[in-house]
Amino acid sequence: MSLPADSHVHTQFSWDAPNGDMLATCARAIEVGLPAVAFTEHVDHTVLQVSREGLDPDHFLLQLRESDGTVTPPAFDATGYLAAVADCRERFPQLRILSGLELGEPHRHVEQVAALLGAGDSDRVLGSLHTLPHADGYAEPPGLYTHRAPGEVLRSYLAEVAALVSGTDVFEVLAHVDYPVRSWPQVRGPFEPSEFEAEFRHTLGVTASSGRVLEINTVVPFHALLLRWWREEGGAAVTFGSDAHEPNDVARGFRDAVQLAEACGFRPGPRPYDVWGRS
Repeated sequence: MSLPADSHVHTQFSWDAPNGDMLATCARAIEVGLPAVAFTEHVDHTVLQVSREGLDPDHFLLQLRESDGTVTPPAFDATGYLAAVADCRERFPQLRILSGLELGEPHRHVEQVAALLGAGDSDRVLGSLHTLPHADGYAEPPGLYTHRAPGEVLRSYLAEVAALVSGTDVFEVLAHVDYPVRSWPQVRGPFEPSEFEAEFRHTLGVTASSGRVLEINTVVPFHALLLRWWREEGGAAVTFGSDAHEPNDVARGFRDAVQLAEACGFRPGPRPYDVWGRS
């Protein structure tokens, strides 16, 4: 089986990837047979509320945590990143290396995002949502689940993703529409997307109508229902993203993801790094 490009990969230039390594990631991509990789580094401006509960004492988030319990993501080093990409392209000519960004909540940070994008081109730009309003700030799903019912968190997340898609046109690919599922509370029982069909269909429909591409993110297995609903709501294309934050995670779960995409009627484009379209 030929693997598609990994269109969602992080390295040392992402603030939340302490084990990231761009050179080692390229070597790993070649080892597993990837034709291309997109280094879509995090660009985040949302200040997070981070609880100590459930985190290892040495967790990198606690090292960045201020006395008020918040974490402010460090600025993205665009100059160093582009130099590293150029170096990797020279060292690994057999691997197609795409530049890229993962813009976190760009609809909330219009001016900062516009300034960054105006400074240079990116081959692949993802849009993502990691946080929801909580108390006087913002928190990620794991922190929200301790205060709100899981179903409420997921419904709020999907509604905000729809607002993200409608509120900006700066990204091409919607990343991890199922992000809250990664930390779904076990006490709630297995995640069943059919319980949230109306909410998923609405968000997927808004995304499809905007002409965006949907990412099949493989941090957790992407549910077949979500991809079926994407196609039924008019979704025209998909990408594959491991969301790797260290080299060994590149292309994780890709074989199953490819089989799922093919079963739902998506096929590769003419170039190995193209998005997959409907057959």
